Amino acid sequence: MLVSVIVPCFNESAVIDETWKTLSKVMGEDAGRRNYDYELIFVDDGSSDDTLARLKRAAHACSQIRYISFSRNFGKESAMIAGLEYAGGDCVVIMDADLQHPPQMIPEMITYYQEGYDQVIAKRNRKGDKKRATLMARLYYKVVNHIVDVKMVDGVGDFRLLSRKAVNALLSMREYNRFSKGLFSWIGFKEKILEYENQQRAAGETKWSFKRLLSYGIDGLISFNNNCVS
Repeated sequence: MLVSVIVPCFNESAVIDETWKTLSKVMGEDAGRRNYDYELIFVDDGSSDDTLARLKRAAHACSQIRYISFSRNFGKESAMIAGLEYAGGDCVVIMDADLQHPPQMIPEMITYYQEGYDQVIAKRNRKGDKKRATLMARLYYKVVNHIVDVKMVDGVGDFRLLSRKAVNALLSMREYNRFSKGLFSWIGFKEKILEYENQQRAAGETKWSFKRLLSYGIDGLISFNNNCVS
């Protein structure tokens, strides 16, 4: 079995070394215990800092690390689809580069994949979030689930394991403006949800401003609302 881990990166110089070392340790120990192979695919989304240089050094130090480099910043959605197209795994994990998605959950995800689940989904609680952010998130999901044709769950994002069957289903959907939160729900398949404690960034700053989050939310409403006229 080959397990691929996709990590989109944008200006993550402050944390990327810790991320690949933590991932390598977690995956190496679990792969050795259960006798499978793994690859770590970092997608540099046009970073303006030295993220790419650090990834090149990481790939030299660790044979399981691969990297993809964009000519400019195309956005996380493009980074995820590039990683999915490149990944050769029987199953694929998608996670953020800032360690807010704990790598220590991946072995448990793999266990459920081996039990027959096509999507093993990580759901974070909102412990430690500001009250305003929590209120806005709850309002967003309430509005979205009233309007759109797929069910989205508060706390569920991109951090998940996908079987090869689920990956192929996603790759067959060639939307120009992708909204992965909706697409993950749209493809269906057998799901298992694992909850985890809200994590703070290991270093650096979030790349998601309120304006970007609002734009992303509007894309979702347009993508999955049958009442929208194309």
